[in-house]
Amino acid sequence: MAVSDYNLSGEQKRNIEHFASIVVLALADEVITEGEEKMLKRLANRFHILEEKYNEIIENPSNFPIHTPHSYNERIERLYDLTKMIYADDEVSIKEVGVLRRICVGLGFPLDNVEKVANEAIHLVLNDNDLEDFTKAVKRVNKF
Repeated sequence: MAVSDYNLSGEQKRNIEHFASIVVLALADEVITEGEEKMLKRLANRFHILEEKYNEIIENPSNFPIHTPHSYNERIERLYDLTKMIYADDEVSIKEVGVLRRICVGLGFPLDNVEKVANEAIHLVLNDNDLEDFTKAVKRVNKF
């Protein structure tokens, strides 16, 4: 852990951990495409991740644990970001779907419902649903 990591706020650490999960998805097929890189840069900017930290995360995203948000809506928002990354290169691979399912477990979705949640999330993003519609649909699928 770099010395600069000790000065990060809790929110910034969570954003970095979430960003690292997104990078894991981008690297599921072992290459970051131009579309994925464009999205990663946009998200890094949104999460206020500096270039040095961005490069560190891209180099080894597994060094950053998955943070499970307490808020259900925040979990769904994180799922939305992650699912959008899957389709950033206009393709959805089997490896990416598998990684998304594992991350869904890390986000706190019930094991017996992860497949349905991940499949619905992918379907919603492929159909260009916004976050509000995405949230409503995931809540319908993930009744518990």
